[in-house]
Amino acid sequence: MKSAFTYHGLSIVLGVVFILILAGQAVSGLSLYNEEQLQDGLQKIGMLDYITSSSFVVDVAENWQSEYLQFLLYIIATIWLVQKGSPESKTADKVGVESDEDQKIGEYTQEDSPRWAKKRDWKLVVYSNSLVIVMAVIFFFSWLVQGVAGHVNYNEEQMKALEAPIPFGEYLLSAEFWNRTLQNWQSEILAVVSMAVLAIFLRQRGSSQSKPVGEPHDATAVGG
Repeated sequence: MKSAFTYHGLSIVLGVVFILILAGQAVSGLSLYNEEQLQDGLQKIGMLDYITSSSFVVDVAENWQSEYLQFLLYIIATIWLVQKGSPESKTADKVGVESDEDQKIGEYTQEDSPRWAKKRDWKLVVYSNSLVIVMAVIFFFSWLVQGVAGHVNYNEEQMKALEAPIPFGEYLLSAEFWNRTLQNWQSEILAVVSMAVLAIFLRQRGSSQSKPVGEPHDATAVGG
């Protein structure tokens, strides 16, 4: 019998890597934060105080929101847009939301199809768009957390410099907020474009994100 790792190895390994990297960020971030505290003549803080601080939360949230924006935009874009030769793209004849038969919904469902896929009411509409809905909720929530934590962190820095704090609305229009936001957005979009285009010409044997090594460059929607 195959182990749980055989069937869930990807999520397990990436989950562990995520936790290790987040822990590393917390450790290195605390060290840097305490260095700055001492330079400002202030007391050092402990790990629990740091990971619940606006400084740590804003750094985490701004990365999370940009990642989920990447997925959100990519999911929506790949409904209507194609890239010839990319395994990340549909073929040109599949542009759009596709037919009920292609999507295996309604009378075209299978015995083991998800229950909501067999409906003909609001449940089908929700389930048909559930991935975008969840990605959008996580994105906007993370962006809100970034804004709130960033505002607190910015005002803390203002007070350390003996400057007046600013209202939340003013912070959302500030260069500080948009610089934090846009520097992440541009990198995520670049990563998506690079993956879609480079996978046309380059291969990774055995990866589902790559075409088979021998597939021609113009083969589209072909996984490894």
